[in-house]
Amino acid sequence: MQAFPLGLIVSSFPFMISMGFTPGPNNILVASSGVNFGFRATIPHILGVTVGFPLMLLIVGLGLAKIFIAFPPIHTVLRYVCIVYMLYLAWRIARASAMDEARGTRKPLTFMQGALIQWVNGKGWVVALSLVTTYTVVDRTLPLQIATLAAIALFITMASVCCWTYFGSLLRKFLQTQSRRRWFNYSIAALLVVSIIPVIWE
Repeated sequence: MQAFPLGLIVSSFPFMISMGFTPGPNNILVASSGVNFGFRATIPHILGVTVGFPLMLLIVGLGLAKIFIAFPPIHTVLRYVCIVYMLYLAWRIARASAMDEARGTRKPLTFMQGALIQWVNGKGWVVALSLVTTYTVVDRTLPLQIATLAAIALFITMASVCCWTYFGSLLRKFLQTQSRRRWFNYSIAALLVVSIIPVIWE
């Protein structure tokens, strides 16, 4: 029977906490959704991110990284898709209407959108690849190590996106006016663009 990799949890946990709770596309998007739609309406998005990132980490760890090494153009194409889609989301946030209009004409991201966005999330790729290459060793326990990292990621991801969504929902009262909402959306859109810069320079 394979030994449970307790050392892996101890060594990777600080890194995953720091990456999970710092600003990135996921946290920025759920905070924006919390402001525009509230916590409850953002729950499908939260669950999508919570399931989507650990699943991506699991797939990357179990072999997708080998495909990128064998066929580098696939990774390059994915990077450009990431950049274009994130820029689109930034534009969408910047163009967001006032709260009353948003309730009638816009909707928060769905579970599926929240999950699929992980595949064009530059920060998510960096974190997943860093975890797999830095905190695992290649031996017979590798599948267990990857599964352990994915399990940790699930709990940390849920905690971080819930906190950021709740933070956004707390700002709803302060951002009732159209002017304040507009400047908030501009700021969030700018942060999302800034989060793309490392992907462009990689």
